[in-house]
Amino acid sequence: MTPPPRRRWQQPLVHLKTLWRARRLPESAAISPALRKELSDWGLWTSRVMVVLMAVLAGWTIVGFTWLTEQALALFSAGRARIWWAPLLWTPACACAIVWCTRRWAPGAAGSGIPQVMAALDASMPPGEIKRFASLRLSFAKIVLTAWGLLAGLSLGREGPSVQIAAGLMLQARALMPRRSAINPHSLLVAGGAAGIAAAFNTPLGGVMFAIEELARAPEQRSSGLIIAAIVLAGVVAVSAHGNSTYFGVIHAPALDWSLLLPGLAVALAAGLAGGLFARLLLASLGGEGRDVMSRLRRGNPRWWRRCFRG
Repeated sequence: MTPPPRRRWQQPLVHLKTLWRARRLPESAAISPALRKELSDWGLWTSRVMVVLMAVLAGWTIVGFTWLTEQALALFSAGRARIWWAPLLWTPACACAIVWCTRRWAPGAAGSGIPQVMAALDASMPPGEIKRFASLRLSFAKIVLTAWGLLAGLSLGREGPSVQIAAGLMLQARALMPRRSAINPHSLLVAGGAAGIAAAFNTPLGGVMFAIEELARAPEQRSSGLIIAAIVLAGVVAVSAHGNSTYFGVIHAPALDWSLLLPGLAVALAAGLAGGLFARLLLASLGGEGRDVMSRLRRGNPRWWRRCFRG
């Protein structure tokens, strides 16, 4: 028996079904073999879609993180306006709690965030150690701890944490890609860090310049176009939320003359000396090599200090 003739509306469906089974384009199409292979590689397109989706998610996450930190800072300002002496108790208590929680559960979330991402981008960093500096867990911890710090009235910024948060989100995309994907963790970290810069400062071009600088050091650059597109997309998300405004505002500087030379040099020298002294004191405090009372107590009872402040 001959099969019944197909209707006209069924013929395109049968043709598409045949193409799906063959996983290739018709030979009659004037397409090069390389392009035909790329268009039929579903793993490649899955990786590209995941990078784009995670870039959008990173952009909106930084937008939400910005809103959360602004609300936290506004709550602290409102509380200080009502009870002026409250920060004398509230800020030190929260600072101790934040330090304890960070060292106990998320030591990789300590610091501003940018040095951690740069350490993860280091070529000598083993692949298994990258999650110590950038991961989805650290991104969540960074959001909570930074917002808590601003609620406590600590002198914190959200730009550095934004870089580490976005890098952790983008790195999570690698777990959702095929194992043979050509997009490596280094490229995802670059995309995440640059997306954080673009979204935090509302400057897509700033993120692109950071990515170009980092990608130029990597031997693998086949996915550079995709990474740049992801960064621009994250920056566009931030611009769509914050508007086309300058992050640092517009500075109207008066006319400069030679009378400002000596005061400018004095301020520059004083700031440099103060910064160097602060760095030396901070290193001495962290290393326990100081001669003050607290450093001597820490050297004399190291186990007690570890139990109290590291959990």
